[in-house]
Amino acid sequence: MMLLMGQYSFAYPGFLWLLFLIPAMVAWYVYRQHRNQASLQVPGFQWLGDVPVTFRHYLRHILFAFRMVAVALLIVVLARPQTHDQWEELQTEGIDIVISLDISSSMLAEDFRPNRMEAAREIAAEFIAGRRNDRIGLVIFSGESFTQCPLTTDHAVLVNLLRDVEIGMIEDGTAIGMGIATAVNRLRDSQSQSRIIILLTDGVNNRGAIDPITAADIAASFGIRVYTVGVGSRGAAPFPVQTPYGVQYQNIEADIDEEVLVEIAAITGGSYFRATDETKLTEIYAEIEELEKSRIEVRHFNSTREEYRSFALLAGLLLLCEWLIRALWLRTIP
Repeated sequence: MMLLMGQYSFAYPGFLWLLFLIPAMVAWYVYRQHRNQASLQVPGFQWLGDVPVTFRHYLRHILFAFRMVAVALLIVVLARPQTHDQWEELQTEGIDIVISLDISSSMLAEDFRPNRMEAAREIAAEFIAGRRNDRIGLVIFSGESFTQCPLTTDHAVLVNLLRDVEIGMIEDGTAIGMGIATAVNRLRDSQSQSRIIILLTDGVNNRGAIDPITAADIAASFGIRVYTVGVGSRGAAPFPVQTPYGVQYQNIEADIDEEVLVEIAAITGGSYFRATDETKLTEIYAEIEELEKSRIEVRHFNSTREEYRSFALLAGLLLLCEWLIRALWLRTIP
């Protein structure tokens, strides 16, 4: 329990009761000074009353004040002062994110380095590493979809599961609607102030029991935004093909249903992006992050800072000054 006082909080406020000793010590000092004055008048010594009082006599009282202030500061040190934890408005927390990743065979195209799939995984891993305060999950889809990792703050586990994703893990195809629906299922019970899906695909919906627009409507009904990303360069891209003579390449055109992806984003309040290379994909993740910052502000509690050192240092300086003055200027005064 901490007692809050002005700018500071005290971890052990009970020690502050010792401050009441200061007035008692001052009263005792005044009483002693009064008793030390002679009350017996001796004839012939009246002239001593005209002797001027020097600064050295007043200095004794100043030194006593130094000592009292030092004692008060040491009592404050015992109470362990701390600065108030400050509330700050941050815009990077309180977000639940599901990355829905297309792992259809077309993601082997090599218009990205080394290919679309590898680039998408590596850039997603970098994005995850930068979202330390958010829960993030992973859904993968091709002909069907499933959850590779539920929402978690254990990003090391998430990244390991992401790196385990391989093309061919599930039946081939492009079930965009299922990729959205599975992600929605992971987010619908979330109490986060902001819930988003980042959907990456390089194809056209051709599989699955749920139409992409229907899935977008479901997401919108839960207040979930979908950011859609079309992955693939404009024009032909080299695609590896296994032949009896080994791997050979043929150029294929990127077939992305941009109209549907734009509509999905519009229905859910998200945005559509086109990633034509790995640099652009990195920029898209950064842009999504900035968009989310503008949508949500979360109050964040800073860590407590100990402030006793300055009080202890000042008390030490006062005691040192008292000792030096007594040793150098007041040593002849009893």
